[in-house]
Amino acid sequence: MRFLRQSLTGLVLLSLTLGLMVYAGTLVRDAVQERLANEPRVPPARERVFAVNVVPVMFETMTPVLETFGEVQSRRTLELRAATGGAVIELAPEFVEGGDVVAGQLLLRVDPADAQSALDRAESDRTDAEAEGREAARAVELAKDELAAAREQTELRERAFQRQTDLAERGVGTAAAVETAELAASSARQAVLTRRQALATAEARVDQAATRLSRAEIALAEAQRRLDDTEIRAAFDGTLSDVTLVAGRLVSANERLAQLVDTDALEVAFRVSTQQYARLLDEDDSLRQAPVAVTLDVFGTNITTEGTLSREGAAVGEGQTGRLLFANLTRPRGLKPGDFVTVGIEEAPLPFVARLPATAVNAAGEVLVIGEEERLETITVEVLRRQGNDVLIRARDLRDREVVAERTPLLGAGIRVRPLRSEGAAEPEAPEMLELTDERRAKLKAFVEANPRMPAAAKTRILSQLDQARVPARMVERIEARMGG
Repeated sequence: MRFLRQSLTGLVLLSLTLGLMVYAGTLVRDAVQERLANEPRVPPARERVFAVNVVPVMFETMTPVLETFGEVQSRRTLELRAATGGAVIELAPEFVEGGDVVAGQLLLRVDPADAQSALDRAESDRTDAEAEGREAARAVELAKDELAAAREQTELRERAFQRQTDLAERGVGTAAAVETAELAASSARQAVLTRRQALATAEARVDQAATRLSRAEIALAEAQRRLDDTEIRAAFDGTLSDVTLVAGRLVSANERLAQLVDTDALEVAFRVSTQQYARLLDEDDSLRQAPVAVTLDVFGTNITTEGTLSREGAAVGEGQTGRLLFANLTRPRGLKPGDFVTVGIEEAPLPFVARLPATAVNAAGEVLVIGEEERLETITVEVLRRQGNDVLIRARDLRDREVVAERTPLLGAGIRVRPLRSEGAAEPEAPEMLELTDERRAKLKAFVEANPRMPAAAKTRILSQLDQARVPARMVERIEARMGG
């Protein structure tokens, strides 16, 4: 009985399990059929709208600025070399690195003892030549007097000979007397020839004395020039550099001692491409005297000066391209030869051009403009110049249109956008300038001068900025931060 009861219980449980499984399968089948029978519900699609920054296009006449890099150099640079060898016995206090000298100032003197002795000998030789000339002149005068006396004697002898001849013709004189008178006349004529030869010799002596005096004067001038060469004087106002000399040192002839640089006659040399060079020519194919702006960045403070395009290099140069140009600086305050500066040259004005951000134009010269229903349109433009982060363009049918300022891969023709205009954007503020008190200015200058790690050129430029009436606040804050104040 127990076995039968347990068997029936297991059979009932198995039946219940199978029934539940069948019921669950039925529920799953009905759910799948209902799901498959229902139509799919697709949500309505919405067009994506991008927000873009736009800028208006305004055409006007603009003057492009060609920017390049150049080096400041001096138009007058003179090498100081020793014309003669010897010991340096005198040296000017300004004959040091960075010393300022004026035109005609004595810079150094080499021992002039040998040159002075040669000059004294030349003066003595000239004195002898002058004495010889005076003696030769006196000899000429004496020779002339002797020639005059000989001619008078000849005249007397001729008259005596003529008188004896007349007496002989009248039969009063004798033939012997006539011959004696004739011989005397002949001797007198011979004496005249001798005196004329003596006069010619005396006159030749005068010419020789004059030649000797000329040679003596040449030797004296040469000796004086050698004596003058023992002194080196400044040819113009300037600053000394590359000084390699101290007092007492022996120098040799033609040895380089220093370099004199005219810091007021500065110019900047820079190289441009051939295409850029062509834009700087005028109607006569000559280089325009275009204005030039030169900027030197020193610790965040710009030193700016103006100049004028002056000339171009005669040749391209081996291994070089483009053209080498030079510009004279009007007021080169704070600039030194060797400074690496940024040069901006004003080109000829361009009519009917517009300035756009460089990010608004792609490589194919296309821009995106706002069209109807605020959808983008593509327009091809001509890029004329690149000005920093902007470009100057020219195109038709673009007046008073709005251009997308920054292109992205997501933007293209036909896409709807939401323009963001910058009418209310604030303009960038100019750098803040300060007026320093005398005490604060002196404290800043003393710190800059006492800084051993700052280059000399940088000190000069910063001090020139501090000497101005208004000083950039950013530079003052930076210096005071380093001072710990």
